[in-house]
Amino acid sequence: MKKLLFLVFLFPLLSFAQEDLLAGMDSVPKNQSVESAFKALKIVNIESTKLAAKGDFYFIVAHRFGSVKDGGEGAFGLDNAVTQLKFLYGLTNWLTVSAARSEQAFDFSVKYRLQEQLKDGFPIAITAFNSVGFNNLLKESNYPEMKFNDRMIYVSQLLISRKFTKKLSLEVAPTFFHENFVDNDLQDNSQYAVGVGGRYKLTNRLSVNVDYAAHLNRTSTSIYKDPLSVGVDLETGGHVFQMHFSSSQGIHEAGFLGHTTGDWGKGDIFFGFNLLRVF
Repeated sequence: MKKLLFLVFLFPLLSFAQEDLLAGMDSVPKNQSVESAFKALKIVNIESTKLAAKGDFYFIVAHRFGSVKDGGEGAFGLDNAVTQLKFLYGLTNWLTVSAARSEQAFDFSVKYRLQEQLKDGFPIAITAFNSVGFNNLLKESNYPEMKFNDRMIYVSQLLISRKFTKKLSLEVAPTFFHENFVDNDLQDNSQYAVGVGGRYKLTNRLSVNVDYAAHLNRTSTSIYKDPLSVGVDLETGGHVFQMHFSSSQGIHEAGFLGHTTGDWGKGDIFFGFNLLRVF
């Protein structure tokens, strides 16, 4: 009789426990963030939606050799190379700041997350990028009446990406950039472009990356072209090593978006790399 009474009282407790367990299973967090649409901070030339984690400090070396079309005269690109050095820091998980020096400009930038891509939720990731640059190619000897403000360059981008599968991620990047000085009177100081790019993962450490940018208001007489870049990302321990070929030797946004002179059809392309080291 005592055993029967014990089971009578125990049964409701077991039922409640089962309901609590099922409720716990139902409360597993939904709308979790989609991780690693891109492993590097840039696809090739175009910024990706990836940000530095809070407290992470990056040292980045971006290097572009000369055009391979010069052949032996240019040491197949080893001559006339350009380099950018960048220091980048994650202030928070959603805000990254950086300072860089390239062949074209000193620049300071911020990159900040507006929306994450969520599993079974928001379908895309949205990140904004803004930079202010100081053009150091302009020489006072060539432009004696030049003022400090003439050197300023401003860039604003909206980076929109989606990780479709474990292997494939794509991005579109509508861009506005303004150069206070342009070398063609017919070219507007305010310029617009749309970048597109993607990453396809081949192995856990290797991916193929491609990006392209279409300039929207370039003059028909301009000598400049739209940049196309193809490369690979290689993860090795504490850094990502990016190797690529591009029709642009420029590294700063205004450089590759507004001043690309290379042409894949003529073999006028530049080999380069981006080396990221995180501390």
